[in-house]
Amino acid sequence: MRLDLAVARRFGLARRAAREAVRSGRVDVDGETQDEPGAEVAEDARVELFPDRPARRTVRTRLAVLHEDDDVIVVDKPAGLLTVPTEARERDTLWSRVLQYLQLRRGGRPYAGIVHRLDKDTSGAVVFARNRRALHALQDRFRRHDVDREYVALAEGRPPDAGTFDADLVRTRDLRRSVARPGESGRRAVTRFQVLERLRDAALVSIRPETGRTHQIRVHFSAAGHPILGDRVYGARERDATDDAPRQMLHARRLGFALPERARVSAESPLPDDFRRELEARRIPGGAAPPSAPAAPGRERSGRPAPRRENRPKKKRAGGAGASEFRKSKPLPTRRGR
Repeated sequence: MRLDLAVARRFGLARRAAREAVRSGRVDVDGETQDEPGAEVAEDARVELFPDRPARRTVRTRLAVLHEDDDVIVVDKPAGLLTVPTEARERDTLWSRVLQYLQLRRGGRPYAGIVHRLDKDTSGAVVFARNRRALHALQDRFRRHDVDREYVALAEGRPPDAGTFDADLVRTRDLRRSVARPGESGRRAVTRFQVLERLRDAALVSIRPETGRTHQIRVHFSAAGHPILGDRVYGARERDATDDAPRQMLHARRLGFALPERARVSAESPLPDDFRRELEARRIPGGAAPPSAPAAPGRERSGRPAPRRENRPKKKRAGGAGASEFRKSKPLPTRRGR
């Protein structure tokens, strides 16, 4: 008899709940933990369920799994690892590790549909689809920005307490991104942020992007004069003692979404060690308490920070339709609905 079936029958669980209990390492067979739902067990085997046992999440493939079910898998991407291969066809990527994990875990021919990506030096939560139906549903959610995403970052200087960057982005000749100039047509990008804690020469910031443009967060903060610490592309051209971070201090902390006929998925990625060390090193002893927690997702209106200097005077908008604005930030008033 399959182990998941034995668990379902003996403990009165639904088949899906039994599978998840086994995969989470909460089932012992004859005194040993078993995590393969399809393993065959004898009818007289001693099967025990430990529902309060911490879930087993890190596997042999160097992959930390934050959430897994029959439709999706949310994993923790380390900094320095590509999400997917480039034209150079790198073998070790987050995607290849997910495929290897699924091969070892489930057998057969694994499927991991690519939904979104994080930059190589950005860490945090990434979701892959486990079947095409889930892939199309997730792609639709991301396309409509119907996903709860929160990043945390260490931003240089003293950004405003809260605000929204709303400025079109354009591709530059070197294939990077920049804020569109007045009259220049670009792709709209919106980033909401709130300072969580003031640090020495920097701030810990909660960030909720409302759009998903390439390098959006990094470009917006750089254009406002508060580049992400450690950003070697959009940060200061000459590094100094105020920015000795080992990599860009940007982390995808929370990811939440809903799928048809599924309970809402919400995954949280803990701060990695390098981010935590940089944060602790920059904390001000006896400093002021951080502002309140970020607002719940929802459309908000605010001013827009000016590039490079916080106190730059406002300028009238120039150019035709599609021109972007970057204005001085102010606290975010809320508005009901989206």
